[in-house]
Amino acid sequence: MFSNEGFLTTRDGLRLYFRVLGDGSDVVLIPNGIYLVADFEPLTSGRTLIFYDVRDRGRSECTTDPAVLERGILNDVDDLDDVRGHFGVEHVAVIGHSYVGFTVAVCAKTYPRTVRRIVQIGALAPDPSKQYPPELSNVDATLRDALARLGDLEHERPSLSPEQWCKKFWSIIRLIYVTDPADAYKIDGWSRCDQLNEHNFMTLFTQFIMPSIGRLDLTAQDFAGVSTPALVVHGTKDRSGAYGGGVDWARTLPNARLLTVPGACHAPWIEAPDLVYGSIDAFLNGEWPEKAVSVASVRG
Repeated sequence: MFSNEGFLTTRDGLRLYFRVLGDGSDVVLIPNGIYLVADFEPLTSGRTLIFYDVRDRGRSECTTDPAVLERGILNDVDDLDDVRGHFGVEHVAVIGHSYVGFTVAVCAKTYPRTVRRIVQIGALAPDPSKQYPPELSNVDATLRDALARLGDLEHERPSLSPEQWCKKFWSIIRLIYVTDPADAYKIDGWSRCDQLNEHNFMTLFTQFIMPSIGRLDLTAQDFAGVSTPALVVHGTKDRSGAYGGGVDWARTLPNARLLTVPGACHAPWIEAPDLVYGSIDAFLNGEWPEKAVSVASVRG
């Protein structure tokens, strides 16, 4: 149906790298998802999954215009529609993991006629500055230890090459993404330290992406007109994106349901593959998963 991999061009002239799995008629876009290609292969039956590096990540080209950089997350929102247009598809489903879970919600708001379904996995909360109580977050010893080690790593940065720093960074950070430390090896592919863009991503993320999200200052009212079905998948032990953020998304998006993954961390398909893959598969087929529920309140 499509080329297995290649580059496409956005409306402002940047080239984005993509990879394609499957050849089904149901097209699913997975922005910033190259590191998920192997993990999400179980979802290919009857579908075409299009994974791509967002701008300034992986093998995609970098933005150099300061005014464009200031748009931050809005670039990724528009780029998603450009990816859809490149493949000539009228309607797409979209899967967003981690901070890209925030992105896909804004995509549904911005492009309601073309985004037919969204899946958020371990998404950044609607209000990233919100602090959640212990029952809705997981600030444990593993997280505190990782943050302390990352602080020490900053002192080492001048003596390390960018690739060395990247590898050390990921050797620490991967431990907070899984419940069982023995599973940390399963996310080794996330680092992509062989890609030059990945060496500087955290700087771009803190200087442009997060400030641009903060400027949006989104509330439930901003999403009141969004009818796009949304499946919010979130582990109760997520250290990177608090479980409360998933609960808030499920009550913020008008047509959303929350799939709680008990005891799971930031990559809940690692801890509960049958539940997560089976639920996403059902949702993409047009059905609400059995264990996905509506949420009336943050403590509900």
